[in-house]
Amino acid sequence: MVQDRFISIGDLSRRTGVAVSAIRFYEEKGLLTSLRSGGNQRRFLRSDIRRVSFILIAQKLGLALAQIERELAELPQGRTPTLADWERISRSMRESIDARIALLELTRRKLDECIGCGCLSLTKCRLYNAEDTAGAQGPGPRFVLG
Repeated sequence: MVQDRFISIGDLSRRTGVAVSAIRFYEEKGLLTSLRSGGNQRRFLRSDIRRVSFILIAQKLGLALAQIERELAELPQGRTPTLADWERISRSMRESIDARIALLELTRRKLDECIGCGCLSLTKCRLYNAEDTAGAQGPGPRFVLG
């Protein structure tokens, strides 16, 4: 039945755990598209449950909304994405995720070095950066980002 393809914004909210206001925001940003019923109520494809889930996962991974939007733009509108559609997005995101993992691992190593050192000295600590000697290397967290 065609009607079974569509769900209300409230149902989408309940199924995903995302507030109705957030779903409206995603729609405003073009991440989701709704149809309107005769009573002007939003109706979403049942497959939009996966889209919203993808948005939540991508946000947890720390991806920016603009990147999420670019990835979702690659999915077909009006039909449930296939395994091939999702695999294409996964390959596209892999480089960004791998870079994030590498940065997190580096940060963890630096924290382990600092915490493990135990010097508790503002004169000997490698991360303290007395007199801003690292400032000549440029702005930002130089000891972590290099």
